[in-house]
Amino acid sequence: MNDATPLARFWQEFRANRVAVGALIVVVAIMLVALAAPLIAPQNPYDLGTLVLMDARRPPGYVGTKGFTHWLGTDAQGRDLFSAILYGLRISIQIGIIAGGIAFVLGATLGTFAAYFGGRIEALIMRIIDLQLSFPAILLALVLAALLGQGKVPLIAALVTAQYAYFARTAHGAASAERSKDYVEAALSTPLAPARVVFRHILPNCLPPLIVVGTVQIANSIALEATLSFLGLGLPVSEPSLGMLIANGFQYMLSGRYWISIYPGVALIVLIVAINLVGDQIRDQLNPRLRR
Repeated sequence: MNDATPLARFWQEFRANRVAVGALIVVVAIMLVALAAPLIAPQNPYDLGTLVLMDARRPPGYVGTKGFTHWLGTDAQGRDLFSAILYGLRISIQIGIIAGGIAFVLGATLGTFAAYFGGRIEALIMRIIDLQLSFPAILLALVLAALLGQGKVPLIAALVTAQYAYFARTAHGAASAERSKDYVEAALSTPLAPARVVFRHILPNCLPPLIVVGTVQIANSIALEATLSFLGLGLPVSEPSLGMLIANGFQYMLSGRYWISIYPGVALIVLIVAINLVGDQIRDQLNPRLRR
């Protein structure tokens, strides 16, 4: 075991936690199913020609006019709920990964450069970061989404702006510790460009805590997207995201048509909880203080 590579040792420790392994299997399975949605889904919820209003708000197990069984029922537009959930998962995962990835790059770069330059530049950048962190991310996302309008690009921009500060604060703390080490001082004594010192020597050693924050923020991005879409500030009605599906069925809950909101909500909860469980295990392994 001592001869194993760091990645192999990491996987051996990860595999010892059955809950984390189960959560990882769930996350991978959901991603594969979402990617294969056009092949698996019996109906394309984007194609208005396949929707039949007579099949709207039908219970689970209903056989529609198209001849196939709606195992999870239909929504208010007559869309097969199973198909809509598959496409909704695809959209939610896509937005979560893109928004989290952009926030990761932007925040890590700002935090690392602030620690590298120090002085007034560091004070200015970190005061802006601290000011933003004093507001809840959901509040910033709501304001930005209301100003930018609906759509994928405005929604991703709102999520990135609301979340990059978490990466910047984490990167700054890790980079400040690395900045005073001998190998960085040696690199600073050479005629290397600041960007090369940051990206080649400092930032790679700051990745472990950033990876932990990244897994959490991807789950938060998915949750924020669902919240904004539920409130009508995220994706348009024509795109069946999980938040929009929950919102479409919310008004029918009291009439007994629970499936329109419940099933997308369950899918959303399972995805977020599974990602958070994987992130918790990664955090425990990368942070020596949390190791047993």
